[in-house]
Amino acid sequence: MTNQQTELPVAAPAERHALSGIRVVDMTHVQSGPSCTQLLAWLGADVIKVETPGLGDVTRGQLRDRPGVDSLYFTMLNGNKRSLTVNFKLDGGKKVLERLLAGADVLVENFGPGVLDRNGLGFEALHARFPRLVYASVKGFGEGEFQDAKAYEPIAQAMGGAMSTTGDGEGPPMVTGAQIGDSGTGVHLAAAILAALYQRDTVSGRGQQVVCAMQDSVLNLCRVKIRDQQRLAGGPLAEYPVTTTGTPAVPRAGNASGGGHPGAALRCHPGGPNDYVYLIIQPKVWASLCKEMGREELVTDPDFKTPEARLQRLPEVFSLVEAFTLTLTKFEVYRRLNAVDVPCGPVFDTKELLEDESLRARGITVEVDHPERGRYATVGSPLQLSDSPVDYRRAPLLGEHTGPILRDELGFSPEEIAALAEEGAI
Repeated sequence: MTNQQTELPVAAPAERHALSGIRVVDMTHVQSGPSCTQLLAWLGADVIKVETPGLGDVTRGQLRDRPGVDSLYFTMLNGNKRSLTVNFKLDGGKKVLERLLAGADVLVENFGPGVLDRNGLGFEALHARFPRLVYASVKGFGEGEFQDAKAYEPIAQAMGGAMSTTGDGEGPPMVTGAQIGDSGTGVHLAAAILAALYQRDTVSGRGQQVVCAMQDSVLNLCRVKIRDQQRLAGGPLAEYPVTTTGTPAVPRAGNASGGGHPGAALRCHPGGPNDYVYLIIQPKVWASLCKEMGREELVTDPDFKTPEARLQRLPEVFSLVEAFTLTLTKFEVYRRLNAVDVPCGPVFDTKELLEDESLRARGITVEVDHPERGRYATVGSPLQLSDSPVDYRRAPLLGEHTGPILRDELGFSPEEIAALAEEGAI
């Protein structure tokens, strides 16, 4: 058992948080599960992260930037949680987990197929003993041919429809920078857990099994591409920058807008790797855009006058607009075009996002103190509730709360705790 006592921030009054009184047993690791449980922790749930003694979540050691210090990968996915080390394969560990689950509302897990069932911790076994427990699982795939296959972020994107529709039209399929397989599934699972809790407390009185598959979550995020797949039956998709005549499936569309209006990423001054602005041309703003560019003659030019005419020559349209954007920085383009109601936005790089004052002011990026790492930046909660503000707390050290939880909350005596440690169960 790791027994590192540190002074933790005092928790805010319970009534300030939407999920106060909800206890979550977090048996997840890496990203898909921890992203879900961190959302629940930000909403005020008491999230107890169950980790293997001496090892912990594998991401504690992955991609470390400092020797012997928990990685940013771990700390940015496990804030506002407590850490309890338990080896649930040993008799003592099973006893600890039994007491913990007796007072829990939710169990969240993302183990491989069959791991928890083999240890008496599958849904049916636990539901029989703890009928109010919501049992939530992240899977790679639903029932079928791939149900036992391993799933990682790029594999989920590949098999959920994202890769085949991402990238340049003539290039290979590409993964997105956003972690839509892992964290995307975590968001879906959090929503399902909240629904299950509501149903338990208002309708059924019992918990249920909640499952989110990574493939399914990616597919849900690709619904506009499934929309376009069905639209192909009606003819070519004019808004795509590549030909869709005779194509059996939705092609890769580069930076084309996924909506009903043409859009593109256009270069700006001074020409750095992220000196771009993304701009969408709505019919109602064409005249304003032309005037701002100093090209008012395009408003009445028959080649550009109507949306239908512009769709026939999109590369030329955006080339004309880019001649304008290249004379300005991406922020200057945004300010000028936003003032005349043209939808556009500068392409922010990661450094710019961490330094953005508006994001800091809203708590979307925050800084947290860590006893070993020092001060570090992390992404804050995108769920903004007026009556449930987030009090950001750092990620726990491995086993940091094992002693207090066993002693003060689960009723283990000092002698019992010593025996558990001797056994290697904690």
